[in-house]
Amino acid sequence: MTQIAVKNATGASAGNVEVADALFAVQPNVPVMHQVVTAQLAHRRAGTQATKTRSEVSGTGKKPFNQKGTGGARQGSTRAPHYTGGGIAHGPQPRKYSQRTPRKMIRLALASALSDRNNEQRVVVVDSWGITTPSTKSAIKVLSALGVSGKVLVVVTPNEEAAIKSFRNLPDVQLILVGELNAYDVLCNDWIVFSKDSLPGTKEAN
Repeated sequence: MTQIAVKNATGASAGNVEVADALFAVQPNVPVMHQVVTAQLAHRRAGTQATKTRSEVSGTGKKPFNQKGTGGARQGSTRAPHYTGGGIAHGPQPRKYSQRTPRKMIRLALASALSDRNNEQRVVVVDSWGITTPSTKSAIKVLSALGVSGKVLVVVTPNEEAAIKSFRNLPDVQLILVGELNAYDVLCNDWIVFSKDSLPGTKEAN
C-alpha cells in the first residue's frame, strides 16, 4: 500500500493514509493515456456539421445554356459543385466520432494519470475542508494553506455540499465528484486535491 500525506484545512500535517498501489503507484502508460484521452475528446464532438450536396441546394434543374454552339464546355445544371452557390462535393456529413474503449484501458489510464501526479508529489489529501457554510473566501484560504497553485482539480463527494458551493466559483479550480474522476481531467490540472472521504483506493473506499 502506498502512503499519501494528509493535511488539515490549515495546512498542518494530519498523518498519512494508505491507498492502493494499483491506483497510485503504477508505471504510467503513456500510449494508453493518449488513446483514452483521444477517445474521450472524440466522444464530446457533436458530429452535427453538414454541407448540402447538389441535390439539396436551391436552384433550377434547367440547363444554363445550349449543349452546342456556345464554344464553352457543356453544362447540365447550375447546382453543380463548380458553380457559385452550387452543392459541395465530398463535404462533411453528420457522423458519430465516439470510439469504443475497453474498461480496463480506462482504469489503467486513470491509474497512470494519478500515479504520475503522485510521483510529482502533486496529490493532496485533506482530512476535512473545515467549511461549514458556503464561502469562496474560505475555499481560497484552504487552497493557499495547502500550498497549491495553478490549475487545481478538487475531488469531492455529493455530501460535501458546503465545499462544493465554495469551490465552484473559482476560475482556476475544476470541481468534480469522485465518481466522475477521469484521466483527462487529472492530466489537465497541475494539482489534485482530495478530501479524505473522496479519496479512491483506500480501505474505506473499497
